[in-house]
Amino acid sequence: LQIDNSNAYYQKVVKLDSNIKVSQIYLRALQFMASKNFQQTYGYEEEGKLIFTTTQDLNITPVNINDDNSDVEEYSTQFSITIDMKNGRYRYTINNVVFFMPTQSGNRRLTLYDLYEKEINKDSRRIAKDARSVITSFERYIAALTGELHNDIEHKSAIHSSKF
Repeated sequence: LQIDNSNAYYQKVVKLDSNIKVSQIYLRALQFMASKNFQQTYGYEEEGKLIFTTTQDLNITPVNINDDNSDVEEYSTQFSITIDMKNGRYRYTINNVVFFMPTQSGNRRLTLYDLYEKEINKDSRRIAKDARSVITSFERYIAALTGELHNDIEHKSAIHSSKF
């Protein structure tokens, strides 16, 4: 998590194992994001840039498939992901993150920066703990997403394996 003034975002540069060309990274990233139902809002291969937006329903606590007693604390999040590409590497930026937390009267809208501010709140441990659990849940989701993206760009996922 990176904080810049009142803007909170995630960003990482990923070096690929092989020197994959921009055109291959572009195509593979485009295919992967489409398979995850992300909407492309910008794409220009010559510039090496893709931008996607999405809305996802997530759960604060990890749910175990065999555990019928798990509490389901759902929330929705909207965010954009920008992928900048160069030969042999790419950088993703996850920003414009907004959380929609269900309440009795509708949804409460909080930005990632709002939650970060609540997390570092020294006045209430409960508020800080609740904010941390949402951020942790979101980070768990984006870690899985960006890991799968990397595997698809490298063609390391099971679908690309020649061994079966």
